Amino acid sequence: MTLLTPLATLLSNENLIQLTPTLILAALYGRRVRTLARSSHPVSTWRQASFYSGLALILIALLSPIGDLSDELFYVHMIEHILMGEFASLLIVLGLTGPLLVPILRIGFFDRLRALSHPLIAFPLWALDLYTWHLPFFYQEALRHLAVHALEHTMFIAFGVNMWMCLFGPLPKPSWFGNLGKLIYIIAVRFAGSVLGNIFLWSGTVFYPFYSHPDAVHKIAALTDQRMAGGIMMTEEGILTICLFCWLFLRAASDSEHRQELLDLAHDRGVELSEQRAARAVAAGRGGELRKRIESAGSVDAY
Repeated sequence: MTLLTPLATLLSNENLIQLTPTLILAALYGRRVRTLARSSHPVSTWRQASFYSGLALILIALLSPIGDLSDELFYVHMIEHILMGEFASLLIVLGLTGPLLVPILRIGFFDRLRALSHPLIAFPLWALDLYTWHLPFFYQEALRHLAVHALEHTMFIAFGVNMWMCLFGPLPKPSWFGNLGKLIYIIAVRFAGSVLGNIFLWSGTVFYPFYSHPDAVHKIAALTDQRMAGGIMMTEEGILTICLFCWLFLRAASDSEHRQELLDLAHDRGVELSEQRAARAVAAGRGGELRKRIESAGSVDAY
């Protein structure tokens, strides 16, 4: 009986409802990766590792003691949501490529959903999802009802993936969404998260009576628990913001260097190339294609 206890916990209704989509995603991703391995668009090892790490992070958040303690302590629940909605969704996006998504985008319904990944749509959707689920009514309904809780986690991950798509995803971006646009986007997203973290950190009111126990759980009072959750959220937002700023700075420097290399090559080969066309190609990730065309002294009008 003792040996069967962990298995029974793993196969509980709550875990099965939340684990099944994750396992299905892993199977579908692996099948598509094997197909592309036989083509001219294989998925790199680091992208596969990133995608599977994102799924593994979801499983850790659900099956580790974090999953159990999240029903007792708000700050642990905050950690669970950060792991899934922020880091797992980021790793999943880093594991995607254009060829990987082709079968999905061939389905009309999913192809139309691409519009949701536009920066001006993705950010409001992510922010609305974040704040709606943290309203006392919805948050506590998720704690009380299994299906609502599973829906909450699914939406955090889905809208998190959609939010990160604008920065790291393989889908086309608007022409104006260059490094400056990405900087504004990062600031907007991180600011929205920081505001919510500040509310939890500095408020003197317990927002979720569900966590208000006659006796402090694990010797942590409800208000202290809430402030710890806000502090964790603020710390995560700060660290992630610094990392994203560093990434954007390095990207801008790399783009500038790559653009200048293309301009110098075009000048040496006697090929007409404007700074705008070079910048557009680099921003779209097509600098390598443009280089080949310049080296063959072909037209660059497509850029």
